[in-house]
Formats: sequence, C-alpha cells, structure tokens
Amino acid sequence: MLLTTRAHEAISGHLAPGAIAVDATAGNGHDTAFLAERVGIHGRVFAFDLQSAAIDATRARLEALGLGGRVSLHHVDHAGLIATLEAAGVRAIDCAMFNLGYLPGADKTCITRPAQTLAALTGARNLLRAGGIITVLAYRGHAGGAEEADAVREWMHAAETQGAEVSAYDSAGPILWVLRAISV
Repeated sequence: MLLTTRAHEAISGHLAPGAIAVDATAGNGHDTAFLAERVGIHGRVFAFDLQSAAIDATRARLEALGLGGRVSLHHVDHAGLIATLEAAGVRAIDCAMFNLGYLPGADKTCITRPAQTLAALTGARNLLRAGGIITVLAYRGHAGGAEEADAVREWMHAAETQGAEVSAYDSAGPILWVLRAISV
C-alpha cells in the first residue's frame, strides 16, 4: 500500500463533516482536496505552502473539484500555521497532514526544514483535540530529507512518551508517522 493511501485511510476514520483540518504542506493539493471532501460543507481546511506554485496548483485543483469554498489557502511557511490559525479564531483542530520534502516538478532545493517542521508539528499538536490525528510523510531521498526525518522521529518519540499514540510505517524510501491524541 502506498504511504499516501495509508495516511488518507488513517485520517478518514477520524474526520467527520464539520471538522477543522490542516494541510501543513499543500504541494499540488492532493491532501488538501482529500481533507476538503471529508470535512464537508460545514467544515474548514487551512492549507499552507511557502511556494506560490503550490498555492496556485492547489487552488486550481480545488476549483476543478468544486471544493474551494471549504479551504483557506495561505502562502506561508508551515511554521506560521499557528499564528494564522489563532488569527482566524481557531482554538482546536481535528487533524493535520504533513507531506515533507519538496514540491514535485519544482525547485528541489526549496525544501521543508527540520526547525520549521518541528515548530509546525508542536503547534498542530497543541491545538489537536483529544482523539485527533496528525500524519507526517517524510521523504528521505533528497538533500536534507534524512536529517528532517530523523528530527521528526525524535519528535514523535517524545510525543509518545508524553501520552500520544504513534505508529510508524517505514519503507525503503519515505516513512509515515501517524500520531493519535489519546481521548481523555
């Protein structure tokens, strides 16, 4: 099974109509569209990307699917997601998806970086409702990818010791983590 499919399956069981979801790294909009379909007409998706080409591609995909009204697109690094969500009055989220690395078909030197990713993960976890979920798909095959994956692995281990449930799905290339906030 593709790890992107596994991430979508993990999210599907935790995301109901009316939910608030985050796509921390919009890329070409596949995850954003998936989330927008799941949250329904009364839900909201906040999607972030540093590259204008990613925002444009995501906007085009959403418009083609008739999902644009459910999504707020933000041309900002994923580390800025907390400030953006707080400014929008969001106090809690149901899920967040991270797809780390670079924008396929674009400049491969413009990549996600560990410091920004860890800040975004921490912010998303702090807003995550009990029972909520975060998925992180990290690609290790490009310059900087292995270091970022190692940083995320350490972050996930720390989250697990603090009571989150974490599963990892490792392959020869990418790795997927699924973090579930324990219901209380």
